[in-house]
Amino acid sequence: MAMRNLEICFSPALFHLYENPEITVVVVDIFRATTAICTAFDHGVVRIIPVTTVENAKQYKDKGYLIAAERDGVKLDFADFGNSPYNFMQEGLEDATIVYSTTNGTQAIHMAASAAKVVIASFINLSAVADHLSSSSEDVVILCAGWKDRFSLEDAVFSGALAVKLLESEEFVSGCDSVTASIDLWKEAEKDLIEYRTKFAHTHRLKHLLLDDVIEFCLTPDQTKKVPLFKNGSITCD
Repeated sequence: MAMRNLEICFSPALFHLYENPEITVVVVDIFRATTAICTAFDHGVVRIIPVTTVENAKQYKDKGYLIAAERDGVKLDFADFGNSPYNFMQEGLEDATIVYSTTNGTQAIHMAASAAKVVIASFINLSAVADHLSSSSEDVVILCAGWKDRFSLEDAVFSGALAVKLLESEEFVSGCDSVTASIDLWKEAEKDLIEYRTKFAHTHRLKHLLLDDVIEFCLTPDQTKKVPLFKNGSITCD
């Protein structure tokens, strides 16, 4: 198999520079959307429909769907769930379909829709995603969902962790400065990732909202082998 190229896009606002219908895009929103999506599949959910607007989510609500939706971290009043992975650990979600809309993550997922493959990644499925990508044939761009098109440190740190695994497999190469920067961040953060979380701006946003109970969970690697994929408007797992 030929060596494949690895790049990292730090913001959805820059994604047009990387967009290519022949690549795999790995969407990352560590706090909290992609972590929550992986958690949902690990607890029996079979389909997630990401939507970009509150109006779309309300339309699905009117059709009887379960809705997970937030803006600026706060659960919307008509939604059944917010954006915490803990929301999807409850009983009764086996074989469920959930419509999902978030401030950043679901926007990034739709932005990547024209790619050959769209993979949902988080620390909790880090190794599973690395293995999946290593067995594929496309070049890879890791797309950080960020915060309202701004750089997000936790997404960059995760991207460095994934980049290390991919480059160590000797199946990928990279001449991308974003990859180098992310790896440098990861090498510093991995010394004590839980302590390093105090540097993440989103840690403090979540703490202000009393939603920071999930941060350590979001930073704990390899809790599931599920690798969700977005295709034809829905996220599913093989």
